[in-house]
Amino acid sequence: MSEPSEVTRPVTVAVMGTHSTGKTTFLSRLADELLRRRVEVVTVADLGSDALEAGLPILYDHTWASTLWIITRGISNELEAWRQADVVLIDRGVPDALGYYEAALEYRNREPDPHRLKHLEELVVTHSQHYDFVLRTKLNPEVPLGQGKPRDTDLAFRALADTRIGQVMERLGIGHDTLPFDEHDRALVDALAFIECRLAEPDAEFSWEDDPPKNADASAS
Repeated sequence: MSEPSEVTRPVTVAVMGTHSTGKTTFLSRLADELLRRRVEVVTVADLGSDALEAGLPILYDHTWASTLWIITRGISNELEAWRQADVVLIDRGVPDALGYYEAALEYRNREPDPHRLKHLEELVVTHSQHYDFVLRTKLNPEVPLGQGKPRDTDLAFRALADTRIGQVMERLGIGHDTLPFDEHDRALVDALAFIECRLAEPDAEFSWEDDPPKNADASAS
């Protein structure tokens, strides 16, 4: 009996950020452009509405359990999408859920259980290594809340989630570029160029670190 073949990971683009900062709009534009170029693409949607339908708390009511559910369900959805396309676009990668959890705890003046927090961090760091091109939106307070999804109307929490997501990504060393609300055109060009390079050279090494290891010269000698 032959061994089952491993799944070849597609090019993955993940966008994180607080609500109503243009994540879905940007990814929709990127998907349209990729399809126009005849690239097979799948978008993995955010899970806020699904969590709410499952009876789980979201936004400033987030708990460890609801955060774990979103992270693990998100990972599962992303892995399923790997078989379906050459490029997978992720609307809220897993660091996003951890940022919202920490924002919710701060909002409620609560401290996280350190063991549970470490578990979530390990999941986020491990899986985020599968993201090739990572963006984090930057909140523009003048942009109003979008419609059509469960929305928090507390603008203070919206800003707190923006801050906490950024802190999570910095603390965990998740390399990324920022995506201001008025720079989508620039980011679209950058993302398309990156995707084309990765599709042309699928075996190229990817690292979050721009600088070579300190012992690179020693290992080469």
